Amino acid sequence: MAHLGVRSDAVAITVNGDSRDIPAGSTITSLLTSLELDPRLVVVERNREILRDRDSYGHIELTDGDTIEIVHFVGGG
Repeated sequence: MAHLGVRSDAVAITVNGDSRDIPAGSTITSLLTSLELDPRLVVVERNREILRDRDSYGHIELTDGDTIEIVHFVGGG
């Protein structure tokens, strides 16, 4: 029996200040892919903790209420 008002297929997170619903089970890697971002060119912070190990992005599952900040590297000359 499903609980009213609870969506088990999605979780609510905040990405760079914007609320976003993502599929349950999403990882940092799947979030970056959905945003068309290259993990090598960004820094990701989850709940005020910088995620330094990019190899772990595929194993870090996002949960309801997570706050994600993504900073892009910008090149120039």
